[in-house]
Order: sequence, then C-alpha cells, then structure tokens
Amino acid sequence: MKFVTVRDLRGKTSELWKELEQERELVVTSNGKPIAILSATDEESFEECLWTLRRSRASDALARLQREASERGLDELTPEEIDSEIQHSRAKRKTS
Repeated sequence: MKFVTVRDLRGKTSELWKELEQERELVVTSNGKPIAILSATDEESFEECLWTLRRSRASDALARLQREASERGLDELTPEEIDSEIQHSRAKRKTS
C-alpha cells in the first residue's frame, strides 16, 4: 500500500490517479499520520464498495463499544438492569 502526502495529492493529482488505478488503494497522510484511504472503484462496483465500507465501519464501532462495555463491567448487566438504566436516563431527560 502506497502512502502519499496531502501536498502530493494537491500537486500531483493526475499522477496519483494513475497510481491509484495500479495500486488500487492509497493512504493519504498529513504530518506523517494517516488521515484517509483512497480506494479505486468504478460505476459497476461503487454501490457494493460503499456498502462494504459502511458495514465494516459499523462492525468496528460495535466491537469498540463491546470492548469498552467489557472494560467497564457493563457486559454483565442483566436485561432488567439495562431497562432500569434506560428508564432512569429517560426520566432525567424529561426533567432537564
């Protein structure tokens, strides 16, 4: 996977589009840190690629939430305790 800077993206756009066709993915960096991934696509596969990307992000977010819940001991709550927390939170919102 090739890394390119934001500066390169601005100054060498046409060259990078050609590289993207060959590499299929480019990582854009700013100050040496990755900030974006460019992924080649076409009209036929665009919707499927977008759906796959969104599903992957949702899966990552769910895994992160599950990990945080486990670290805080919240993964051991009973359904009744969860319902109680929800009711308590909703009641607080109504009074605010």
